[in-house]
Amino acid sequence: MSARRGKGRDAEDEAAVEHGRTVSSRIEAQSGLSTMGTLRRGLELSPELRGGLAITVVLAVLATVGRVIIPFVVQQTTDNGILAEGGPDIGFVLRAIAAAAGVVVVTSLAQYLVNVRLFIAAESGLATLRLRAFRHIHDLSVLTQSTERRGSLVSRVTSDVDTISMFVQFGGLMLLISSAQIMLATVLMLVYSPLLALVVYLCFVPLVFLVRWFQPQLGEAYGLVRARVGDVLGAVSESIVGAVTIRSYGVEERTAERLDTAIESHRRSAIRAQIRSVMAFVSGQAFAGLTTAVVLVIGTWLAVQGQVTLGQLLAFLFLVNLFTQPVLMATEILNELQNAVAGWRRVIGVIDTPADVADPGAAGVHQGRGPIEVRFEEVSYAYPGGEPVLRDVDLRIEPHTRVAIVGETGSGKTTMARLLTRLMDPTEGRVLLDGVDLRRIAFGSLRRRVVLVPQEGFLFDADILTNIRFGRPEATDDEIALAVTELGLDPWVDGLPHGVHTQVGQRGESLSAGERQLVAIARAYLADPDLLVLDEATSAVDPATEVRVQRALEGLTRGRTSVAIAHRLSTAEAADLVVVVDRGRIVELGHHRDLVGLGGVYTRMHDSWSAQQRTGGSLP
Repeated sequence: MSARRGKGRDAEDEAAVEHGRTVSSRIEAQSGLSTMGTLRRGLELSPELRGGLAITVVLAVLATVGRVIIPFVVQQTTDNGILAEGGPDIGFVLRAIAAAAGVVVVTSLAQYLVNVRLFIAAESGLATLRLRAFRHIHDLSVLTQSTERRGSLVSRVTSDVDTISMFVQFGGLMLLISSAQIMLATVLMLVYSPLLALVVYLCFVPLVFLVRWFQPQLGEAYGLVRARVGDVLGAVSESIVGAVTIRSYGVEERTAERLDTAIESHRRSAIRAQIRSVMAFVSGQAFAGLTTAVVLVIGTWLAVQGQVTLGQLLAFLFLVNLFTQPVLMATEILNELQNAVAGWRRVIGVIDTPADVADPGAAGVHQGRGPIEVRFEEVSYAYPGGEPVLRDVDLRIEPHTRVAIVGETGSGKTTMARLLTRLMDPTEGRVLLDGVDLRRIAFGSLRRRVVLVPQEGFLFDADILTNIRFGRPEATDDEIALAVTELGLDPWVDGLPHGVHTQVGQRGESLSAGERQLVAIARAYLADPDLLVLDEATSAVDPATEVRVQRALEGLTRGRTSVAIAHRLSTAEAADLVVVVDRGRIVELGHHRDLVGLGGVYTRMHDSWSAQQRTGGSLP
């Protein structure tokens, strides 16, 4: 039996690993999007970012006027005020300064409004992006979710979106203002001296090509940084969740090494990205300094020749500064842009991953409540690139029937449970509830009729009352108390420090495994499903708690259709129908008393299980 068990598990594991590679490559394929393609797709997913953009651009242009008005005032006060014919005209100088001050106040208000509008648009748009990514993650099959490290998925919805937020709020603002400032500075430079304006642009032509060369390198570098952030979050999450196991086996050093490796990889990738960013910024500074020097030399020569006045030369030098400043800022914006684009690609990669299990939405069938019939029609399932783990399964489950599915590890029984609860969809064939394909039933209707109680009941960080209420959010406290009483759990609840208001801690770790399962059973009972799917709710429970769990399960399954994945054959003994699965096929079907004497797969399993019970062992 052990050899067959190992073979079955290896086949299923290899198929799952191959599926994981397929999913990861599909998600990371989005890294091939160009920068503009990524920005366009990002704006499609967050339409709020485009809302009122025209007004924001107008305000940004107005905010720039206050900056370019200064060179004009310098030129006028120099040529027509300080160097005026007949001596300095103090009145003109004061009027010019007062007018400039008024313009600066107005443009400062415009810049404030630009900031506010960009902040509101960014937070609204990125909130939409986060929600879409989070909800889409829940649309992916359980297998797809498990093949992506949790830290990576969390980082896509949190830190990756944060990088986008920083760019939209800071880089977006500076991009708007800098673009307007460059255009206005160019116009004024052409007015003062077309020749000097041409000199400025000729000096910056090489920088344009240099920036284009840096851009893909920065994109690649920051893409790697975002991936390493996901690795760090995954390592930290794993070390915290597995703290008890880590301490129990004394592998703190090994765990610390894994975390150190992830952090060191992030450090190296971040430094590499920053070095490339600094190179781009320093290159911009060098060209800015060169441009100023060249303009000063040629401008002085033009002034000596009488082609420009002293005021015009001073104004032009101010304009050069106003031109080079946003160009330098553009290199910094390029840094933020590539970081944001890398984060955007990772979020888009999740959102654009096709949902393995999609809600049919408005077109979905809404079924009424009542006795339920289940049918598997020629159902097969195979992980992408793997051999089928289920083959041609045909099964009919009558209403109010208690069914136990048994089989060795890797035989496919858990896959049947996942298909029945539509955590995955079959590769071939159909699973029907009351004659309707599960894929056509709206999620809201399906989740009301079908409830899964997993092998280890997951609890949220709240009290017992809140965790039970997840089964039916509108339930009153009295209805929850009645459910606890009907399941015979009130003595246990009354013995807790704060009764139903006892806090369970993260993942329910303040309770034992058996107590967590009791809460999960009460939650399922409150949901009152028509079909209950149990992944052997007593397999991880101590003997003392098992009696209480079994009684609660008896109350939970009474009067409704139930399907139990049976790891212990005591569950099969109490079932109305036993389904024996071997190597992905149903090989035997019937009642326990009929199957145990056939001399087939079930007989061998039962004999082995009985022998272990007599010697004090148990099935794994």
